[in-house]
Amino acid sequence: MSVLAIDAGNSKTDAALIGPDGTVLGTARGGGFRPPAVGVETAVDALADAVVRAWAAAGNTGPVAVDHVSACLANADLPVEERQLARALAARGWGGTVAVYNDTFAILRAGLPSGAEPRGVAVVCGAGINCVGMTPDGRTARFPALGKISGDWGGGGGLAEEALWFAARAEDGRGGPTALARALPEHFGLPSVYALIEALHLEQVAPARRHELAPVLFAVAAAGDPVARSLVDRQAEEIVALAVVALERLDLLDEETPVLLGGSVLAARHPQLDDGVRTLLAARAPKAVPLVVAASPVLGAGLLGLDAVGASAEVFARLREQYA
Repeated sequence: MSVLAIDAGNSKTDAALIGPDGTVLGTARGGGFRPPAVGVETAVDALADAVVRAWAAAGNTGPVAVDHVSACLANADLPVEERQLARALAARGWGGTVAVYNDTFAILRAGLPSGAEPRGVAVVCGAGINCVGMTPDGRTARFPALGKISGDWGGGGGLAEEALWFAARAEDGRGGPTALARALPEHFGLPSVYALIEALHLEQVAPARRHELAPVLFAVAAAGDPVARSLVDRQAEEIVALAVVALERLDLLDEETPVLLGGSVLAARHPQLDDGVRTLLAARAPKAVPLVVAASPVLGAGLLGLDAVGASAEVFARLREQYA
């Protein structure tokens, strides 16, 4: 059975058409998926662009028509949002059946070893932060992941905001010194934190570019700045807190269980963060097996699709080979 796999994040969308034997027949990349900002229908229109181009790349003409659509979508943070987006995708008529998941499930499914059952926990730390877990019997653990209103801290956006807070206070005297006060404005070629605040407020520096400050923070931390290092340590604490709670909810603390680490912040393998996560996880969940996921998340969407259609082991293996 054919599967249309979609992985849509805030900044980009990947679509892949997978044949019945697990062969990737066509792929395409499109823009970001942000229904809270533009509305569901407009956001799905952006998905449609990538889907139609993937369909054409496979040599097809006419309307998109597959057996199953497996879509892992950013901003599908609550089950009610997943259902709403599933209805919107079903209305496009691309597949006989449609399943929508939060995009963190793509990292989880992509990161599990070949032949492994869908069992584990994934923490994504990219632009934001989120965590999900799943077991073969269908149980899941998840968090709203809506930012500070749901108790979240960190991710690239959150780290940039915290770094700016400390830098501003260091420059104007309300806080102690930190090298962030020099490094953050220098990244944009600006002379001071005040100039950076003004540029961000007036959108002379685009809001989306705030995420560029997270790598600056890690560089300053690597150089030994105590304030920057404290933020990296706190990020490690948050990542491990999510993972441990998800393991507890699924009764997996006493079993050897993969904890998949994905997203741009974790995939960058910053030594302090990487070591911090592993050290804390070893202390609080000794049987957890941390693994950084390098595979494309659209692979995870495809594997979830193959789960849904009951594909054979050979089909799973063939799909994985193409994303190795």
